[in-house]
Amino acid sequence: MAKCVFISADILSFQQKMISLQDNMRNTVRQYHKLLFLLLVPVLLGSCLTAKHVNYFQPPGHGIASYADTLDFEDYAIRPGDKLYIRVYTTNEETYKVLNGFNGGSASYYYLMNNTGSSYGNQDLYTYRVDTAGCIRYPMIDTVKVVGLTTREAKHALEERLRSVINPVSVVVIISQRQFSVIGGAGTGRFFMQKEKVTIYEALAMAGNAQEYADRSKVRIIRTLPNGQTIVKKFDLRSADIINSEFYYIQPDDIIYIQMLNEQVFAMNSFAAVLSTIASTIGFGVFIYSFVNNYLVQPFKK
Repeated sequence: MAKCVFISADILSFQQKMISLQDNMRNTVRQYHKLLFLLLVPVLLGSCLTAKHVNYFQPPGHGIASYADTLDFEDYAIRPGDKLYIRVYTTNEETYKVLNGFNGGSASYYYLMNNTGSSYGNQDLYTYRVDTAGCIRYPMIDTVKVVGLTTREAKHALEERLRSVINPVSVVVIISQRQFSVIGGAGTGRFFMQKEKVTIYEALAMAGNAQEYADRSKVRIIRTLPNGQTIVKKFDLRSADIINSEFYYIQPDDIIYIQMLNEQVFAMNSFAAVLSTIASTIGFGVFIYSFVNNYLVQPFKK
């Protein structure tokens, strides 16, 4: 009889231990649920792609940079290696033909900005490359130094030299084949500048705009100065202040770089994607709970 009492006591003690173990298991599962929820919320909130990430012309403040009103378009200074198309106008018909070709060098401005002209009236014959000394060699007046000058200043320099042999005379100077490059989150490529003044927005439009997950808050322009120094300008493209800032216009040979968002791996760009992620996470949590309950908790109740 005493032996049966001891056995009953052992069974009772074992059942109590099992009940305690079940309670611990339930508490552990609840803790895991809470932990999963706490980890999920910041991931969802941090990975959602909102309008603030992608919209342009946002008012400064609340994470959007502000810039001083410093808009001042700087005319491009001619550098060694540039190709200058030069057209001369004069009342002397023979001189005009010699300097401009028999068709008068009548290529369009767009064409001259984007092509060498070898297939359009031999325009390349009337394009002059700036040498390493910063000079061009022009008929009738020989060497003219143009490095560091704007096209307007080069025009006046050529007119002054030509007046000694041609009068009256008027000169047009255009930098041919002006280009800029884009890399990173706005695609990759080298593009011709289709007019003298090109804004950062026009440049990105030509490249196909910034990609969905491009970080518009960290745009960089890599620019080489006439003295050979390379500088990097960093700015927030989302700011409405850009249109009045030093970052609004690009220059020939600029390299525009846009990095990708850090959240790209988890990024969700629609409400449906958020709901899908939440549903998948809840489903995974239910699976874990069912597995623990069916294989670790319920067997001890039997």
